[in-house]
Amino acid sequence: MRTARTTIAALTGAALAVGSLGGAVLAQDAAMAEPGQDLKVMLLPKFTDNQVFQQANDGAQEAAAELAVPTPLDFVGPASTDTGSAQVAFVVNAPTQEYDVLLISNNVGEEMADAAVAAQGEGIKVVTWDSPIASGNGEDVFIAQVDFDETGVVMADMALNILPDGGQMAVLSAKPESPNQNAWIAAMEEALTDPKYEGLELVEIVYGNDNIADSEAAAIGLIDQWPDLGLIMAPTTEGIKAAAKVVTDDGLCDQIKISGLGLPSEMEAYTLDGCAPEFALWSFVDLGYLAYYVGYLLGTGALEGVAGETFDVGRAISGNTTFEITADPTRPDVEGALRVLMGPFSVYNAENVSGG
Repeated sequence: MRTARTTIAALTGAALAVGSLGGAVLAQDAAMAEPGQDLKVMLLPKFTDNQVFQQANDGAQEAAAELAVPTPLDFVGPASTDTGSAQVAFVVNAPTQEYDVLLISNNVGEEMADAAVAAQGEGIKVVTWDSPIASGNGEDVFIAQVDFDETGVVMADMALNILPDGGQMAVLSAKPESPNQNAWIAAMEEALTDPKYEGLELVEIVYGNDNIADSEAAAIGLIDQWPDLGLIMAPTTEGIKAAAKVVTDDGLCDQIKISGLGLPSEMEAYTLDGCAPEFALWSFVDLGYLAYYVGYLLGTGALEGVAGETFDVGRAISGNTTFEITADPTRPDVEGALRVLMGPFSVYNAENVSGG
């Protein structure tokens, strides 16, 4: 077992904890960070060359500076051109590199679990963010950007707004083993069973591997396979912009619309020309900031990492500065799975995309 790198000193202050969706929870002592303690922290995204994960790094670096951590935060990981399993090596090697905390956006499904469990066995705190380890094995807590069940409803609602008279829709996802993508799609499929969506027909789910070329090829395949297709729903920032480009380049925006989860800066032109009328996202800067704060609090012992603990962060996220660790309601069959919920969504359209 690794020994702690620093002497632990947890400061607490009485606070009324407010959940990230605006609901008050019971008043109790909220853990507060004592700045200046030294931790070696790795921020491991799915891909380092993806803009949303670079934004998450900006937020994590902001938190590290605010907390005055002497050892610089390491933003490391595979590129989008690397093999799917490349992410695991960073976790496998973490103990010999004397990391105290790993912040992981899991891109390899359960393949991550054994390496994460081994890291925990060496005394390393493992925080997942954006995409969890579905089984919870090797994970101290998951930082959820939004409620995964809510994501499915938001996607179903956007589909209905875009195709009010019904029609065929398809999903262009990232990787088949991506836990967050699979959970969002499952939640959307469940939402679509509601009679109000009965006019929407989900015809196929395809995968673009969070790679532009693969996503473009997958979008082309959908268009060729389904001549009556009315909507491609892509819950991935790489997939949504790839699909929008394909439909735009082929002059099909009047026939096929694009929606899903995307960056406003990358989707603005497609939204203003009507090709992608609506899409959604959250702040990856805030997500990186919150993930680092949780890692710091766990790594310094200010948080134990148990359900019911509340904690403060240095600045407001979605109007809140106090958050709670809870059992993860989106993984009810996983004993001990814990979650911190950031929230909420922002839905973008022609009225607000230019300021997003």
